[in-house]
Amino acid sequence: MSESPSHYRPLLEHGQWFSHLSPALRDTLLGEARLLRLEPGQRLFRRGDPPCGLYAVLEGMMRVGAVGRDGKEALLTLVEPPYWFGEISLFDGQPRTHDAYAEGPTLLLQVPQAALLALLAREPGHWRDFALLMSQKLRLAFIALEEMSLLPAAPRLARRLLMMAEGYGETGPRRVLHLAQEQLALMLGLSRQTTNQILKELQARGALHLTYGEIEIVDVELLRQAAGVA
Repeated sequence: MSESPSHYRPLLEHGQWFSHLSPALRDTLLGEARLLRLEPGQRLFRRGDPPCGLYAVLEGMMRVGAVGRDGKEALLTLVEPPYWFGEISLFDGQPRTHDAYAEGPTLLLQVPQAALLALLAREPGHWRDFALLMSQKLRLAFIALEEMSLLPAAPRLARRLLMMAEGYGETGPRRVLHLAQEQLALMLGLSRQTTNQILKELQARGALHLTYGEIEIVDVELLRQAAGVA
């Protein structure tokens, strides 16, 4: 692999978290990082694995979730560039909470756990920077739990699409989501039939356009109305 981590600095600086770090901290993270390429379906880590550092998606997509003893999958999220993940185990030193697999050919940036802990021992003020990364995820998790408890399926689905179109607050807005209906159903805990029906209704209203493996946001305002946030 000819590129160095610094080659991807412009991409990472499109993300909210990395772009708000001090230049010195950005330099340090890139200096300690290595590139890791995964094949489709390859496992990065499994629930219960020891901490192995912090990751950023540079190319491709990561699937984060868990599989129960009955084989049923809970898909938490699909993450794309330049999303960072893996920070929980940095804070508590405990095993990984979920499984992470490459959805397709994927390139990651990894900052190893030992390098992060050494950095934070030297400069403990940077704990706040990593806490902000974790607090953003916690905020989104609380929102998802609330919506799961309080909202019917249709507005809950519309809100999740809006959240993904806004890059989960980490990246800028986008019109096309690389997302299969089955994946969306797993994330929301809905049947594939229910998910398909809601998506087709949104398409008929002019909010979306559905193609194989993709959902295009055609009219954000119509989607907001369906989500009950207009």
